[in-house]
Amino acid sequence: MPVYDYKCNEHGLFNTLATIDDADKPVACPTCEALSPRVIVLPKKVVNMDPATKAAHERNERSRHEPVFSTADRREYDKEHSRQCGCGSPKPGKSMLLYTADGKKMFPSMRPWMISH
Repeated sequence: MPVYDYKCNEHGLFNTLATIDDADKPVACPTCEALSPRVIVLPKKVVNMDPATKAAHERNERSRHEPVFSTADRREYDKEHSRQCGCGSPKPGKSMLLYTADGKKMFPSMRPWMISH
């Protein structure tokens, strides 16, 4: 059975065993028997974290499931990517693939071995 933290208005923090079903219900304070709500105690390292670092961690967590930019958006706004990568093209969605007179494929990029990605 897990241990949960609760806070009495008069006597402060205490912890007690509770089932998962009963974890959100108030528990009687062991000193004064007053019903006390469950609290979540955060480590001081998290509470006192630099705001820029905290924002970076939050952004990282969001990006795990909700990426901010798709590849198309990144190519449109990132000039460095479009210059160095063979996939960059003047018009989005247009292939850089060219064909020679005899029907062979020709790649006008610095990476002729890279067909697509």
